[in-house]
Amino acid sequence: MDQTEAILQAVLERNTRVEREKAWETSWTRRLTIAVLTWIVVTLFLWQLGIPFPFLQALVPTGGYVLSTLSLPWIKRRWMRRHSSERPSFTKP
Repeated sequence: MDQTEAILQAVLERNTRVEREKAWETSWTRRLTIAVLTWIVVTLFLWQLGIPFPFLQALVPTGGYVLSTLSLPWIKRRWMRRHSSERPSFTKP
């Protein structure tokens, strides 16, 4: 394999890795894992503080996290549409 093929293979491997990482970042497995861990940590914290119904009250920050993961892709798409026609900031006067 010559140098050009080696470089091409390295780029293809990098692209595959980046695609897998992006898929993980947007996966429901990741979101639900973070939500469950958030609920557990907040429940333990509230329980230690003696707050009544810590299992139920821990749903508030957990729900906020889940809602933020649902709304951000929509906001991101809207932002990207609005800013796609703008020039890069380094070319602005």
